[in-house]
Amino acid sequence: MHRTVRGMPSAVMVVALSAGLLTATAPTAHAAAGAALPFTSVEAESATTSGSKIGPDHTQGTLASEASGRQAVRITSGQRVEFTVPSAANAVNLAHSVPDGQSGTLDVYVNGTRISRTLPVTSKYSHVDTPWIPGARTHHFYDNVRLVLGQDVQAGDKVAFQSTGTQVTLDVADFEQVAAAAAQPAGSVSVVSEGADPSGNGDSTQAFRDAIASARGGVVWIPPGDYRLTSSLSGVQNVTLQGAGGWHSVVHTSRFIDQSSSSGSVHIKNFAVIGEVTERVDSHPDNFVNGSLGPNSSVSGMWLQHLKVGLWLLGNNDNLVVENNRFLDMTADGLNLNGNARGVRVRNNFLRNQGDDALAMWSLYAPDTDSSFENNTISQSNLANGIAIYGGTDIAVKNNLISDTNALGSGIAISNQKFLDPFHPLSGTITVEGNTLVRTGAMNPNWNHPMGALRVDSYDSAINANIVITDTTITDSPYSAFEFVSGGGQGHPVRNVTVEGATVRNTGTVVVQAEAQGAATLRDVTATGVGAAGIYNCPYPASSGTFDLTDGGGNSGWSSTWSDCSTWPQPGQGNPDPAPTRNLAKGRPATGSQDVYTPGRAVDGDADSYWESTNNAFPQSWTVDLGSTQAVRRLVLKLPPSSAWGARTQTVTVLGSTDGSAYATVVGSAGYRFDPATGNTATISLPGSTSLRYLRLSVSANTGWPAGQFSEVEAYPTS
Repeated sequence: MHRTVRGMPSAVMVVALSAGLLTATAPTAHAAAGAALPFTSVEAESATTSGSKIGPDHTQGTLASEASGRQAVRITSGQRVEFTVPSAANAVNLAHSVPDGQSGTLDVYVNGTRISRTLPVTSKYSHVDTPWIPGARTHHFYDNVRLVLGQDVQAGDKVAFQSTGTQVTLDVADFEQVAAAAAQPAGSVSVVSEGADPSGNGDSTQAFRDAIASARGGVVWIPPGDYRLTSSLSGVQNVTLQGAGGWHSVVHTSRFIDQSSSSGSVHIKNFAVIGEVTERVDSHPDNFVNGSLGPNSSVSGMWLQHLKVGLWLLGNNDNLVVENNRFLDMTADGLNLNGNARGVRVRNNFLRNQGDDALAMWSLYAPDTDSSFENNTISQSNLANGIAIYGGTDIAVKNNLISDTNALGSGIAISNQKFLDPFHPLSGTITVEGNTLVRTGAMNPNWNHPMGALRVDSYDSAINANIVITDTTITDSPYSAFEFVSGGGQGHPVRNVTVEGATVRNTGTVVVQAEAQGAATLRDVTATGVGAAGIYNCPYPASSGTFDLTDGGGNSGWSSTWSDCSTWPQPGQGNPDPAPTRNLAKGRPATGSQDVYTPGRAVDGDADSYWESTNNAFPQSWTVDLGSTQAVRRLVLKLPPSSAWGARTQTVTVLGSTDGSAYATVVGSAGYRFDPATGNTATISLPGSTSLRYLRLSVSANTGWPAGQFSEVEAYPTS
């Protein structure tokens, strides 16, 4: 999906992912999130290496930001990465990146011995530019390449990849035990018998067409081999296209099926389609399937790679099942139900390195209805969302595992962004259940602020459907966990949202990022390691209304509220201070005795205005409410910088409170010198354990005037 500019400023995977293994374990409450995969992935950063590790980094346009786990390993000539094999295997797929314009090879070693086969690496399919998409930068840095090792390896064996001269960044290795090629089904029509060339040298397009015509109502058999197609297939209906397995039967084409309609009953299974798409051209149908397979069709056991889109589905695809497939290295979406999908099930698929939404439903022309994305594993969508639902009726997103989304994308987006008309907004019940999101959410360069791991977005119209979000696990989001927003900047409401049974761990900024008018009820949402505050509640535009958060009970760990709608909480690593340079006191409510110069002038950001207490009545106090309990390490006290203010010393005691009633001394009484020659400021360092909501300054003497005086009181979380 193209992105447009916005007009405004479960299964728990944590242990397995951090250990470098892509496996799933399920709590007893609900089914395991993600697909049941035929391989086990090992992260390069968890392997032994003589190279250098990069990351973690979430910055758009960096190699680490697009890597699985936001980390990878860079090697140059003679350097290697050695993986410990996690389970029996005879083949490996390697995700890697090569500098733009370069190619090379990797030597492969098994238990210290170099094998005869090498692994080719290239930048041909990566480093993609899409300048017509607002906010896009060069992206899609990684590529996948696979190799049959020619021998069996066992758990604990070592497989190493060594650079022969080219700089290569290794991300993750998938180890797999590839089964032997399947046998030809009885009664099937072989494409070879119709003239196809399994060497890949000849053009097999007509042979495929002839086999489909001959096998109408039966099976077209694609034997082991490589087959080159130079144009797309059409008129495909009432037929099964079947191969010997995705590692054995390989069709080389960038356009496999392109047809606007079909009577259906098309079943495509167990082979690979690998294209030659090196750039994204949206006017080109460079897709595995473009259009319709017709009702009651299926796609299963496919290896799809180097295409623009895996399946771009239009027209009648009623009751389509897409399952047990691999989608790798698309320059745009993995799969998009582009309106009129009814009863479609997309389940148990693996998608890595998609250039747009990995899985999307877009209700253009007619609503997608009663369709679902279930138990899919999605990694590294590098220009959009892991899963996106743009409109539709009675849609389900269940038990998916999504990790490492990059720019312009959340892990899951439930949205009324229409892109084109006629669009059918969300309606009925949208069920989002049992999903696990790991390191998802991203900085949106068009908004200049972040997108949450799970986003509900009234982009072009109000959300009035029932949005039911249950049993969600969100881990290590670089920004927020749940976002409610009107991304088009028009302030459309987000209504009827229920979030129940969520676990949030180590979110970079806030648990709830509310930027639209509307309402949501949250219950049994627990959070640990919150980076900034529990809630950011600042609807945009400011006059659009309020967002009402109802505490349904059972919530814990996220009760505090970000207090300054003029600034964005910033993320850090783990749970650091979110905004070390932010003045915590600016714009906050202030009280104190006064002459005619009110307490609020000391937090208005203007060093020329000032607070002055009642004269000749020491001690006098001035207090500011920071909005929530904060770690405060440093105060900067100011007087107007004009030389008309003579130098003076004020005697000040610093006190703090978490409830506004009981105050304790933070820094005892001391004299602080203010001199226009040096800026007329004084700095007070606070103890490292200081944590307070209410900051009080008690002034007992002033050598320049018989009252307390401050033009600004600034409070900072760092010393």
